Amino acid sequence: MAQALYRKYRPKKLEDVLGQETTVEILKNAAASGRLGQAYIFHGPRGTGKTSTARLLAKLLNCEKRRTDPEFAKLGEPCNECRVCRAIDAQNAFDVIEIDAASNRGIDEIRNLKESIKTSPALAGDYKVYIIDEAHMLTGAAFNALLKTLEEPPAHAVIVMATTEYEKLPATVVSRAQRFTFKKPSRAIVVEKLSSIAKAEKIKIDEAALELVAAAGEGSFRDAISLLDQIASLGVKIDLAVAERVTGRTGLKKVHDLAALIVKKDAKAALEYVSLLNDEGYNLVQFTKDLIHYVRKVLSLKVNPSLERVFEKDLTRDEIAAAKKLSEAADAAFLVKVLKALIRAYSEMRYSPFAIVPLEIALVENLS
Repeated sequence: MAQALYRKYRPKKLEDVLGQETTVEILKNAAASGRLGQAYIFHGPRGTGKTSTARLLAKLLNCEKRRTDPEFAKLGEPCNECRVCRAIDAQNAFDVIEIDAASNRGIDEIRNLKESIKTSPALAGDYKVYIIDEAHMLTGAAFNALLKTLEEPPAHAVIVMATTEYEKLPATVVSRAQRFTFKKPSRAIVVEKLSSIAKAEKIKIDEAALELVAAAGEGSFRDAISLLDQIASLGVKIDLAVAERVTGRTGLKKVHDLAALIVKKDAKAALEYVSLLNDEGYNLVQFTKDLIHYVRKVLSLKVNPSLERVFEKDLTRDEIAAAKKLSEAADAAFLVKVLKALIRAYSEMRYSPFAIVPLEIALVENLS
C-alpha cells in the first residue's frame, strides 16, 4: 500500500517546519544550548505541524549523534540517520509514547501514564517523551491527576501536549509548561510546499489548481497535501477545472466575478451567475464563505490601500490588482451592508436544505 503523501513529506528537521519561524528559532536555540524543557504546550489550528514538531523534539532529545558529537549538537537539529531518529520517523520508538486524548481522556489513562513515566527509558541515556494529542479533551479529573507530574516530572521524562483548543486547558496546567503558538501558514507557503511535492512525485498540475488546493486546505498542510494526493490519483494533468470538480470549490476568479457583479449592483446577472454555479454542482456554502473573505479584502483595500502588503501572503499580484480595481469602483458603506448580508446568509445556508435561497435573498435585498 502506498504511503500517504502527508506522512511521506512530514518535516524531518526543525527547518522543515514551515510558517512557524519563531517557534523553530526558539526550539533550535534551546536544543543547541542544551536547554530543552520538560513540559510543552503546542497549540494552534489543525495541520500546522504541532504533532510533527513534538516528534522532532523527541528526536532532538534522543538523537545519538547529538549526544556523541558536541559540534553537531550546536546545530540544534536531529541527524535523521541514527537508529533512534529512524525509529521515531517510523513511529516505532519505545521511548516515544503518543496518547490520543480524544479516546483516552479519563483519569485511569493518566494514572497509567504516571506509573509508566517513573520507569527508565528502554535505551540508556535517552528520554521518554509523552505526546498527548488533542489534550483539551482530557477530563477535569485527568488534568488534576497530571498536575503533580507536570510540576515535578522525572529527569528522564518530557511531556508535550498538542491542542487545537488552548482556551480549554486549565490555567494550572498552562502555567506548568512552555507554550508555543502554531499559526496558520500563508497560502503562498502552502503552495510552495505543494509545488515541491508535486515536482518530487511527478504530478502534473497547473499553478491555478495548486492555488485552489492550497485554499481548500484552509491553512492546514495536512489537509492540502491529502487533497493533492486525492487529485493525483486521477492520473491526468490537473488543471483548475479538475481541481474544482474534485474539491467542490471554485477558483478565486469565479469569486471575483460575482463580487464584480455585486459592486455593479447587477442583481439579474448575479442571480444568473449563482444559479449557474448551483447547476454545475459547486458547493455554494463554501463559495459564500470564500466570497465573504474576498469582499472583506476589497473593503479593506478601499479603506486602507496599504493593506495590500498584508494580502500578498494570500493573493497573487494579479489577484491583488483585480481586488484593488474593484475596491476603487466600490462604495465602502455598500460593501459593509453586503458583508453583513452575506454573513447572515452563510449562517443560514449551513443548516438549510435549500442552500441557494439565503444567498439569493441576500443578493436581491442588496442589489435591487
